[in-house]
Amino acid sequence: MRRIGLIIAGWLAFALACLGALLPVLPTTPFLLLAAWCFARSSPRFHHWLLYRSWFGPWLRHWQKHRALPRGAKTKAVIVIIITFSVSLWLIKLWWVRLLLLAILLILLSVMWRLPVLDAEQEKMR
Repeated sequence: MRRIGLIIAGWLAFALACLGALLPVLPTTPFLLLAAWCFARSSPRFHHWLLYRSWFGPWLRHWQKHRALPRGAKTKAVIVIIITFSVSLWLIKLWWVRLLLLAILLILLSVMWRLPVLDAEQEKMR
């Protein structure tokens, strides 16, 4: 029963991660890491698929190996975050929703700022 629950949770997390890749407010990475964790404990087949067959596979393998973002990924992510939130803030007219979006943006940018990045020397050493 636990195994089936973890598989269901993994697929739900993967679906939310896919939505998060398209929607500005929904995060992708935490759901993707949750899916990998669930699949690692419940289904070697789904875990292998996530790491080697899905679109997110290279990013997950890099995170598992280095526990850091590849060079340039943080900058690209911050640019995409700012662009998508700017569009959302421009389209939304309700002041309280704008304040909520700004709060989420600040939290998300602070989390991104704290993530480690692998520099060229560290990549050569590993």
